[in-house]
Amino acid sequence: MLRKRLGRGGPLVSAMGLGCMGMSDFYGPAEESESIATIHRALDLGLTFLDTADMYGPYTNEELVGRAVAGRRDEVFLASKFGVVRSGDRRARGVDSTPAYTKRACTASLRRLGVDHLDLYYLHRRNPAVPIEDTVGAMSELVAEGKVRHIGLSEVSAETLRRACATAPIAALQSEYSLWTRGLEREILPTARELGVALVAYAPLGRGLLTGTLTGVRTLASDDVRRDHPRFRAENLVANLRLVQHVRTLAGDLGCTPAQLALAWVLAQSDAMIPLPGMRRRTHLDENVGALAVTLTPEQLRLITDAIPEAAGDRAPDMSRLEK
Repeated sequence: MLRKRLGRGGPLVSAMGLGCMGMSDFYGPAEESESIATIHRALDLGLTFLDTADMYGPYTNEELVGRAVAGRRDEVFLASKFGVVRSGDRRARGVDSTPAYTKRACTASLRRLGVDHLDLYYLHRRNPAVPIEDTVGAMSELVAEGKVRHIGLSEVSAETLRRACATAPIAALQSEYSLWTRGLEREILPTARELGVALVAYAPLGRGLLTGTLTGVRTLASDDVRRDHPRFRAENLVANLRLVQHVRTLAGDLGCTPAQLALAWVLAQSDAMIPLPGMRRRTHLDENVGALAVTLTPEQLRLITDAIPEAAGDRAPDMSRLEK
């Protein structure tokens, strides 16, 4: 398994991560036995960077991941996140990044996962009313206590990332980035490179559209959140499916699948960039891991980048956005 370094002087992790969110939430029903089998298959392949969060489920995804890694903890680089607070209303979201909540959330995550430490702990979303220095300071105390090994942030601005790095070492920034979601390139990525922070790119397959297997929302479960996403609606979807056809054509020329092309493109951007596709089934896992064998020349990389513009429509109507 190809490995990449997580942050300047940080640990080596598998060059691709496994996003576990969809095993419990947001994308319709999933089968627990297949989800656990997928995690075990990932570990067998050397893909050991697992990503979860307390708000997935909520809470149940950490419990599932904990059951899957029981007895194999020493093989896993385990990441979780805190800060997004969900209530009984499935669509309602709050954000709590206070130091007190930081510590409570970590203790609860460790209990649900059945582990004594997290290899990487992210602030999932930031409440702008709470100074980032206060939150990162509390996370640093968790490191000192041995409950957390490395600190990460998610979907923060370049300014916030810079302030956080001045407070404590930040190993990773997790934000949405893909072949057709490239807003990070303007300011966030240059800042992360300057500060030695790795980018963990979530939704590198365009929430499934870049796989080339989705043709509309009718096949999605009634509670699949993508039904509400602007990129999956009306004229935006029509335009985006045309882009997918370009991806399909380019992948055919390279002898790989559209998903492998999209992941290979992300992998080729930087030695400090790690794609985090969500995977619920072993068949998807095996296909996506195949992207590690796809080598793009500089000319091919440039051709793909120029051929695929950013998607039509906003990314999402919820918390999946950069802080303002």
